[in-house]
Amino acid sequence: MRRLGSTRRRGRAGRLLAAAVACGAALAALTVPAAEARPFGQGGGADPVNAGRGGAHWAVKDTGTPQVRFRGLAAVDRHTAWLAGTGGTVLRTTDGGTSWRNVSPPGAADLQFRDVTAFDARRAVVLAIGEGEASRVYRTDDGGTTWTESFRNNDPKAFYDCLAFFDRRHGLALSDPVDGRFRLLSTADGGRSWRALPADGMPPALDGEAGFAASGQCLVTSGPEDVWLATGGAAHARVLHSADRGLTWTAADTPVPAGDPAKGVFALAFRDRAHGIAVGGDYRPDQPSPDAAAVTADGGRTWRPAATAPRAYRSGAAWLPHSRTAALAVGPTGTDLTTDGGRTWRTFDTGSYDTVACTADLSCWAAGEQGRVARLER
Repeated sequence: MRRLGSTRRRGRAGRLLAAAVACGAALAALTVPAAEARPFGQGGGADPVNAGRGGAHWAVKDTGTPQVRFRGLAAVDRHTAWLAGTGGTVLRTTDGGTSWRNVSPPGAADLQFRDVTAFDARRAVVLAIGEGEASRVYRTDDGGTTWTESFRNNDPKAFYDCLAFFDRRHGLALSDPVDGRFRLLSTADGGRSWRALPADGMPPALDGEAGFAASGQCLVTSGPEDVWLATGGAAHARVLHSADRGLTWTAADTPVPAGDPAKGVFALAFRDRAHGIAVGGDYRPDQPSPDAAAVTADGGRTWRPAATAPRAYRSGAAWLPHSRTAALAVGPTGTDLTTDGGRTWRTFDTGSYDTVACTADLSCWAAGEQGRVARLER
């Protein structure tokens, strides 16, 4: 048994080393000097960054659904991903995006799916957003062949924006404030049933404060207990943090511009319970979004502005796998890369994406309007 354990440890170490080497190569492709990089055209075509030298680029995958906008994305690995979008649409691929299966819940055509969590190729939970009964949660255990509606909102004052899971069983769903405080649903059985958490551990919401259902990343987790939620629409854009799965919360102001219903923090990404990035801005296309990125190194207690922020509004963010310093931010006008933990950003693609996700096997996916889905390749 001791020898078997030793062999397993050596095998795991070898796999981690191989992953680190592969990730290093991908990062090298992404982090060529800006002067050498060539961005995509607005259509997000196949021209790579640093073309001809093996540069990393978004490789667009044809979903056959140009009428759908996908703001919900769950990447399981480089082969399997789930999408959730307008018109009650849910798609799934298990071959790296070569083909997509429409696995939409029946009777959901009038719903707007904005978030999806997938545990593997068969099990997933999707969230529909909207006022009153338009906010719903569905779960599948057979790859989308059948779905069970596990929650339907019956409070006209609630509007659910995002969901996030700590593990395969425990998760939360976030609503805009009800009676002056953000409302959280909790599940302990993988999304099969939900209950509202007590509101007494939630700080009062600011006047006009809400979450943004833009990318499924206004509520994010790290580890078994920590969860953060992002806000906007009020005088200050805030990030709220809970270290006990949503029972009690603390709030911190961020330097991301706010003061308008269209402004605030739209997405969060944490690589561990201390280090996180926040992106957002003003989602109106005719408005500038300066200083729309911030970083934290203390679990969200304090935030500092990025020294060089993305040049426009960004709605999604993700850390590159196995990296302590590299992350992506996406929005309707392009994709930005940071290689210093969120302090500075540069654009390497101008295609339109709303959300982005990366997986442990060194894959990154993005999705957005006009049925656009892509995987980072080199």
